[in-house]
Order: sequence, then structure tokens, then C-alpha cells
Amino acid sequence: MAGQCLLSKIAEVVGGTMQGADRSISRLSIDSRQPLDPRGTLFIALQGKHHDGHHYLQAMRQRGLYSFLVRRGAATLEEGDSAVWVDDPLKALQDMAVWHRAQFRLPVVGITGSNGKTVVKEWLYQLLCPEERIVRSPGSWNSQVGVPLSVWEIDGKDTLGLFEAGISEPGEMDALERIIAPDIGIFTNIGPAHGAHFASDAAKADEKAKLFRSAKTVVFCSDHATVREALNKLPGVLLLGWGRKHDADLHIVEEHANGDRSTLQLRWGNEPFTVELPFSDDASVENALHCITLMLHLGRSTEQVAERVRQLRPVSMRLETLPALNNGTLLNDAYSNDLASLTIALGQLARTAAGRTKLVVLSDIADSGEAPEQRHAQIAGLLRSAGVEHVIAIGPAMREHAALFPAGTRFFDDADALLNALPEPPVQGAVTLVKGARSFGLERVVARWEERTHGTVMEVDLEAMRHNLNHWRERCGPQVRIMGMVKAGGYGSGAVEMARFLAHEQVAWLGVAYADEGIELRRQGIRTPVLVMNPEPVPMETLHRYQLQAEVYDHRSLRAAMDFAAHVPDAPAVHIKLDTGMHRLGFLPGDVPALLDALRGEKALRVASIFSHLAAAEDPTQDAFTRGQVALFREWSAQIGDALGYKPLLHIANSAGATRFPEARLDMVRLGIGLHGIGADAQETAQLRPVETLRTVIAQVKELDAGESVSYGRKALLAAPARIAVLPIGYADGLSRRLGEGCGRVWVHGQEAKTVGAICMDMCMVDVTRIPCAPGDEAIVFSPQHPLQDYARDLGTIPYEALTSISPRVKRVFVRE
Repeated sequence: MAGQCLLSKIAEVVGGTMQGADRSISRLSIDSRQPLDPRGTLFIALQGKHHDGHHYLQAMRQRGLYSFLVRRGAATLEEGDSAVWVDDPLKALQDMAVWHRAQFRLPVVGITGSNGKTVVKEWLYQLLCPEERIVRSPGSWNSQVGVPLSVWEIDGKDTLGLFEAGISEPGEMDALERIIAPDIGIFTNIGPAHGAHFASDAAKADEKAKLFRSAKTVVFCSDHATVREALNKLPGVLLLGWGRKHDADLHIVEEHANGDRSTLQLRWGNEPFTVELPFSDDASVENALHCITLMLHLGRSTEQVAERVRQLRPVSMRLETLPALNNGTLLNDAYSNDLASLTIALGQLARTAAGRTKLVVLSDIADSGEAPEQRHAQIAGLLRSAGVEHVIAIGPAMREHAALFPAGTRFFDDADALLNALPEPPVQGAVTLVKGARSFGLERVVARWEERTHGTVMEVDLEAMRHNLNHWRERCGPQVRIMGMVKAGGYGSGAVEMARFLAHEQVAWLGVAYADEGIELRRQGIRTPVLVMNPEPVPMETLHRYQLQAEVYDHRSLRAAMDFAAHVPDAPAVHIKLDTGMHRLGFLPGDVPALLDALRGEKALRVASIFSHLAAAEDPTQDAFTRGQVALFREWSAQIGDALGYKPLLHIANSAGATRFPEARLDMVRLGIGLHGIGADAQETAQLRPVETLRTVIAQVKELDAGESVSYGRKALLAAPARIAVLPIGYADGLSRRLGEGCGRVWVHGQEAKTVGAICMDMCMVDVTRIPCAPGDEAIVFSPQHPLQDYARDLGTIPYEALTSISPRVKRVFVRE
């Protein structure tokens, strides 16, 4: 487990004073608002301009957390607390990360520069993850706080680290260099971002270059003179440059852009090779070349490099090209804004427009170091140079310098004002660049102006899921672990994204049905322990390779696990499945004596848990049977614990069982449908929040006469004139044919519209005779206002089947408040 050590060791490392009982710490928390498992978590009370973590100690105690790192004299401890007192909690956090980093010998890549750090990091992950176990900064965690929290996640199984480092003031890189201690560096570029505290770009480049003082190798663009000069001041560091000059280590011989793709003729040493990139903007080409150079340095062949970079996927929140309303195109760069990135984005705008009208939506640019008048004059000059015909400016600084901008420029205070005035792109057929600092929230403009290519979408509300998770955490108490079930595509909601969310929420385990589901989670970088609950015959070596743990449910599966463990010292632990009445997988009563005999004296095989399934926990008429299951499970698991000589985790309760049978919570509960807002009964469901919304749009509305038929088979003959709406959702999307001929319904403008005729593969028809509507209007299949339970009832099934039947081709959109 990442970063596991005793509080006493932490006190020694940070030069602090320990008070209270010594405790094992594996996780760090700095935000009292975030859900967490209090066991093994240390709350670090950081102080900032607008907050003081010491004010939230009591809130953490109420959640069962009693381990703190606090500033001397800033807090009062209570009985049961354990604490490390320090002079500076931030420095202590950083010192902990320095110590933790020093425990591991894996190669670490440190990435800095003005732009592109996150993209380079995420692309390196895409390129190298097939053969490496990679630990990397989550998102853009590159600050004085984010870097140590990221580095704390290193553990002994990682083979490569990728960490970003960002600075805004002189002196900040010293701390980050100590923490990351990179063996290899990447210096992406230098530009105006965060320039307010530096006398020049050269001074800023010198500060950033400090990250690589102890590195062996640094990758950079040798065409960037300021970067090259800063790196040349580092003694004993091998500099690997890519560029367009012949002396570059990776020489760009030729480059050609063809629409949204680029072809590069490259030379590495004496070896020429060609790569095709799935994008053509200068920023992406630059980022890809950093990645290509590093891959070659790490020994990847030119053939492997070419094959992998051809498959690179865009990193979300970085210059996306999207279809727009009014027959237009959107360039989405709504998450960063400085003069250098604006220059790059305007170049991409010109290439994408190819003669079409150009529109730029641009927010204030902050923290660039220039005088405001000079900065806005530069912005206006860039817009003119790019031939931008229409400008929409957002923010008070832009309005203040309105005289510098072209005549006809429209000014708005914020994104809300813009959207109120312009709910759609104002210029037909234009290519629109949306460029803004994160704080302006211009992603909402992109969302409103984007054209959806397939109108059917499953929206997943992660804030609602967090609410539901916390409902069971509060109900079960901090002593009970949570396993989040993400099998069957996360109950239809998207397994990978749901697993990422649950891992972030620090659930103890994830549960999948089959090994391939667990393998996909590992390939996506999810590291939370995973239990494979319905293992097909799958080699134990595969489970071992991907660090998955499977259930054993009969003597054959137990023997296979024992044989593997006898030869592989770090073989994955197993989970013993008992059949207490479900009569699916599991050891039956008659199997238990032989099971106990097999386990007595077994030293090689580790048993992580013992579990069973409740057959009818939600049904009050079956309560006697359920209690009998729990009692039998307790009896057998006690015997197994005695045979093993230790007590594995025990779990039997699903969502309903965790609510209705407190005695069944034991060490862990398994949450499935409950996470999606379905409780054990109507009373509990009312306390939860529905998570999923399935919606589509009206494609066409037809006026039909009496006697006309609708859909295949002509079974639906209209008794009277009717208005029929055609929806782009059919049984290939998961809308069952059982819902045809009036058995199913959608809601249009809050009114019920029944299905008409048979459900087609890709479409269905509904009666909107009494509902004013038009093509493009939304139709809701289910939502918080129109519950999933009602949809399942129309299907004649249960919410589980209704959710998991939604086709993968339906786009999942994950939202947060």
C-alpha cells in the first residue's frame, strides 16, 4: 500500500513531536469535505489564504478520524486523538514525501514547463502503460501541495513515475525538486504563464530548470533558445533535444499537415523513420515529440513508437475539436489562457477554418507579468494577425480595454451573461475558438454550443453517487469497509469512470464479475484492490500479473490457488465463497469439513476474506431465511478462521442487507444498486439520490392521418389523426422491444408520450399529439423526476437489468455539481 508507515516514523521524518497512540498511516487527507475511510488516514491541517485546516478537526473526529498532523499551538487535542506537532504542516507534508520517495528505486520522470505538462504526462501514460506499472500525478496536481500528495502514492510495485511540477514564484522549485527527485526530465516550453513574479522568461526558465539539477537526462525542444540556455547551466546532465536543425538528437526532417493529421519524417541517430499523428495543431505536435524522444531514450524501437503514437487519444480539456450548432465547429481550449497558448490556439483556428469565418470567445488573461495595457494590445494584435472576423470578450479587464479591440467586438461580464444573450453560436457556419482561464467556466459555453452527433446520452451524476455512498458510510459506521461493485460496466453506467470515482472516494475494494473487467481497470490505472467474484477458468498467472484477487468456491478452484501459491511467493490472496442458501457458487455444508482440512497448516496461500451472498435481503417475508444465512455464515467463517490461525475479512451484506440487517455488516459491505439510488425500501430510496438519466432528442415530428400504420409489422394502426415523434433510440441502444406498442413511454416537456408501434433497432416512435414539441427537443426515458424503477416496471423487470441493458454505444456523460 502506498505510503504506509507509523505515526512515530512520520514524527521522526518531519522533526515533529508525537502525542497519543501510535497508529499505522497509509492515506493522507487535506480536505475535510472529501469522503474518506478514517482508518489509516492522517489529516494534515494546512493553512492557506482562505482556510485553516485546524478549524476542521472536530468535523474529522465526527467522521471517525483521530490522526492529525497539526501546527504547534494551533489546536487542542481530545482524548483518543493521535497527533504529530510541527512548526509548518506544509513543509512537514513535503518532508514526508521526500522521505517516501527515497524508499523506492523506480525511474521517475519530472515534467515542467509553461504549457503541455498534463498532456505530455497523460500521453506518456497511454504510450507506456502496456508494459509499465505507472504512478502519476492525478489530473494537474503540480503544486506545492499536489506534488507531495502525488508522490505519496508510489508503492513497491510501480515501475515508472510521471509527475508534473508547476511554479508561480521564485524559490518554489527547490521543494518540488526534493520531492520528485527525477531521474529523467521533460521541459515542455517557456511562455508568459505565471510570469508576474519573474523579471524575464529567462529567469522563469532558470527556476523551472532547477527541477533537473540531479537528473541524469532531460528531454526538451532544442529550437527553444531560452529553454536550451537554462538547461545548459546544469552540470553533468545529458540533454536530449528534438528540433528542426540537423544537430538535434531527434531531427525533424520533414513535416506535413493533412487536415486533422500530421506526418513527420524523423531521424534518431542514423535511423530515419516516419510517424503519423492523429492531430495537426502545433501544441499537440510539440507534446507528441517530447513523448517520442523519451520513448526512444527508454529503448523503445522506432517501429513501436510509430505504432503507438498513431493511436494517441486527445486528453480531455485540451484544445478539442467538436461539431457545433448552426453548422459550425468548436475548438475547445476553455481551461487555460495565456499569450503563448493563445498564439498556438489561433494557429490551429486558422488551419481548421480553411477559409471559413473565424470567431473567438476569449476570457481575461491573468498573471502574465505585463502591464495591462501592453497585454491587451498584444491580444488585439494576435487576433488581427490571425484574421479573426468576430470576437466575444469575457471579463472586466477585456471590457476595460475595449478600445483596443476590433469594432463589433461584444463584451460580457461572465459566461452566464454570454449564454443568456447567445444560447447558440451567433455566426452560421463559423469555426469558433473558445479560449479561457479555468475560473471563467467557459466549458459551459462549449457544452451549450456543441452539437451532439448521437442524441441519446446516459448522464451519470457523480455527486448523487457520492451522496449515496456517504449514506451507507454513515449508516454502517467507520469500522465497516465498503466494496463498490463495478461489474457489468458499472451497472451500465461506465465501469472505468465509476471505478475511478470510487477509488477517489477511497472505498476499500472494487468488485467485478470476470477477470477481463478487472484487467481493464488495471490497464486504466486503477489501483484499488479488485475482487473477481465469478471467475471463469482463468490462469492464476493472469490474476497475479494484474494484481487481481479471485474467489475460490470449490475444491478444484482452491487446489489451483494453493498449487500456484506454493510456487509464487507473492501470489494473489483468495476469497473463500460459502453457499449459505443462494445456491449459486460456493462451498456447500458437506464441503466444509474437507475445506477445513485443506486449510489447516496452509502457509503459502493467503485468504483475504470469507464471504457469501444473501438471497433475499430486500424481502421482509424472507427475513427468517436471511437471518439463518447470516448465522450459518458466522458459524462456518469462525471455523475457517480457526483452521487458518487468523481472521480474514468477513462480508455477506449487499446494499439491502447492510440497511435491514445490522448484524450482517461485519467487516465489509458490498454496495451495488444502492450506489445508484435504489434503497432497500421506499423510505430509504427517498433518502438517496437517483444517479442516472437516459435522454434522447426528437429527430422528426410527423402528422399522420387516421388509418395510417407506424413501424414494422403494421400492428399500430392509428384510430385518429396523430402527431408522431421519431426518437433516435432503439433496441440496439437497450430500449427493449417489450416497450413497443404503448407499453413504454418517454417524457417530453414533462408530459408522458407513449410508444407507438414496434421498437426498431435504432429508433422508436411516440405519440406527441397533445404535446407541443419540435425536432431537437429532449425526450427523457428515465431521470430523477421519472424514476428508473418505473422504467423497470414498464419492462417487467428489475432496475438491475434495466440499467445494465443500456448499450455501450449510448454515450455516458459524467457530471458533477
